[in-house]
Amino acid sequence: MTPLTRRRLANFRANRRGYWSFWIFLAIFLVTLFAEFIANERPLLVKYDGNWYAPVLRDYPETTFGGEFETNTDFRDPYVQGLIDEKGWALWPPIRYSYRTINYNLPVPAPAPPSAENWLGTDDQGRDVVARLIYGFRISVLFGLTLTLFSSVVGVVAGAVQGYFGGLTDLLFQRFIEIWQGLPTLFLLIILSSVVTPNFWWLLGLLLLFSWTALVHVVRAEFLRARNFDYVRAARALGATDAHIMVRHVLPNAMVATLTFLPFILNGSITTLTALDFLGFGLPPGSPSLGELLAQGKANLQAPWLGLTAFFVLALMLSLLIFIGEAVRDAFDPRKTIAQLNTAGAANEAPAVAAAQKNAAE
Repeated sequence: MTPLTRRRLANFRANRRGYWSFWIFLAIFLVTLFAEFIANERPLLVKYDGNWYAPVLRDYPETTFGGEFETNTDFRDPYVQGLIDEKGWALWPPIRYSYRTINYNLPVPAPAPPSAENWLGTDDQGRDVVARLIYGFRISVLFGLTLTLFSSVVGVVAGAVQGYFGGLTDLLFQRFIEIWQGLPTLFLLIILSSVVTPNFWWLLGLLLLFSWTALVHVVRAEFLRARNFDYVRAARALGATDAHIMVRHVLPNAMVATLTFLPFILNGSITTLTALDFLGFGLPPGSPSLGELLAQGKANLQAPWLGLTAFFVLALMLSLLIFIGEAVRDAFDPRKTIAQLNTAGAANEAPAVAAAQKNAAE
């Protein structure tokens, strides 16, 4: 690890709010990655008649457990549970509901309030809110990370080409980006989503068409600034190709500014998906979605747990990302690095100065 990297990590840790936000967000995200083992309508493990089964990983016909039908086993059926209890046992996850599981045994009409069985109540279709939150958090973060990755790659390449070559190339690219950014993005997304049935990848492609411009201006400015530096001219004079100079010499400097923007771009990607789901033009109906839960809260004002739950989860998620972004910005801030070097240098020189003063006094 280079001294520069160590100083940046020290600056990141110095921002205590961002540092702890990073670990909190990472812990929540890692937990939701294993959502099937936390909230599922199937047991994690079943021992029946001396044999072991893992329903969470694969399907089993009902006849496997002494049933009458060849269809997939409904482990929530009391009849099937009785068959399993006669010759074995089942290990269930903490939440016995998946994001699509409907609780048909509600004591009141849906949406049902929080209870011992449904910790945060159910939505208007009788589905467990906690399970939908866990799956919705995961799909929102994965969607945001994927969109951020792809849009960053396209934006960095476009900005690098603009800034390095300049001239007519930069002029034409800038005019195109100005026209592209002037398009009514939300209306176009709504129109395209109404023409085709959107899914995860189709929606990702649609949003990528308009989100890649976020980093273009930052990368372009860095390449415009660095393309006439002495080391770039020297590399060009030695016969290095333009692609080699851009990737090996100029891009590492541009990535410093790019990395500071990534948490904020991730924040915007999650917000965009949530907004489209809230309007009904996002993921397919039935998908676990924080935006869809917000829409249910708006449509069911008599069930405040729906809107409040979605609001607090979104507020927590976006706040953590903002705090992480601030810590990353501090880590790559050259002024903080220089200030840290000056402080460290003064601390190292202090004993020497004190010893010199003591010798002079003697």
